[in-house]
Formats: sequence, structure tokens, C-alpha cells
Amino acid sequence: MSEAPEIFDSLPYYDDDLEKFPILKQKVEQELARESKPPQTHHPRVPPTVTLFANNPMLQAELARIESHQTLPPLDTIRYQLPAPTSAPGTDEEWQAALKNAHAQLEHQRIRHTNLALMQTYGPNAWRIHNYLLEETAKQSEKALEDLKQLTVDVNRERKNTQTRIGTQLTSLETRWTELISSVLQIELANVALDAEIDRLNKKEAELADV
Repeated sequence: MSEAPEIFDSLPYYDDDLEKFPILKQKVEQELARESKPPQTHHPRVPPTVTLFANNPMLQAELARIESHQTLPPLDTIRYQLPAPTSAPGTDEEWQAALKNAHAQLEHQRIRHTNLALMQTYGPNAWRIHNYLLEETAKQSEKALEDLKQLTVDVNRERKNTQTRIGTQLTSLETRWTELISSVLQIELANVALDAEIDRLNKKEAELADV
């Protein structure tokens, strides 16, 4: 059978020696300063770091740009222009390239017009649904956060009540232990005194017997 994991818990609501005796707090801080730095590796129970956009190099590059506070590169507006051949009257190849660019610009504008028509027809409802889902997700996240905060408060309150209750018992037991130790010491001192008195009486008896 596997042994249950050991739980080491302090008693911060009962052990207040550091507040009562500043010299102890100073010694603790000195010991902590001499401690080695914590390991760089995470605890085994801590999940590994999530790599964002692992399957999308373009989004990874954009995220790296934002993290490095680099400005957004300017938009390429050349593809939205219709440049004519630079030479006059222009070669057939240059006019063919300009014609292909004009066809591409026309197709691009046609697709934009189609997308705008679809957006005007279906966009508002899709946006409302998207906002509704975001609001519900935000509400669920806020509720989970509040529940976690309340659970943390309940756990700390229970710890404080338990430590305060047990602390009273510990104080009573410590006082009783001190009284018992004091009684034992008094009995030992009395025994020593009795032994000395017995030795004195024995010596007195031996002296009287010799006379």
C-alpha cells in the first residue's frame, strides 16, 4: 500500500513568536538569506507552459512582435494601385502585367462587395451571438473566480478557527506541562534534601553509637 503524502502545515494564527520577539525574526531572515536560490524547474504538479499558436507560425510571429513592442509594418498599398508601364509607349510584357493587375484589382473589389453584402445581411446577428457567447463565458469565469475566492476564504477561516481552538488547548497543555515539570523539580529538590537529612541522621546515629 502506498503511504499517504505528508502534509506540513504551519500554525500562523497561533505561533506568533516572531512578532513577540523581533530578534527571532531577524535570525530567521538571516537564515533565509543564506538559503540557496529556489530551483528553476516547476513543481511536478504544475502543468507545463502552454505554447500559444503552436500550429500557426504567422500568429506566433505576430505574438512575438507584440511582446517585443515592435510597431506594425505599414500596409502594402501598391497592390491597390493601377500603375501603368514606366516606359513610353511601353512593351507588350509591361502592358500584359498592368492588365493582369487590373483584373486582379477588379476581382478583389468584387469579392469585397460580396463580403460586404454578406456582412450586411448576416453580420449583425452573428455579432450578437458572438457577444452573447462572450458575455456568458465572462459570467462563468467571474462566477468560478468568485467561488474560488470564497473557497479560499472558507479554508483560511476554518484554519484560523481550528488553530485558535487547538491553540487554546496547546497553551493549556503547555501550562500544565510547566506546572508538572516544576512539581517534579520540587520533588527532586525535596528528595535531595531528605537524602542529605538522612545522611546527617545516619552520621549522628553512628557517632552516638561509638560513644
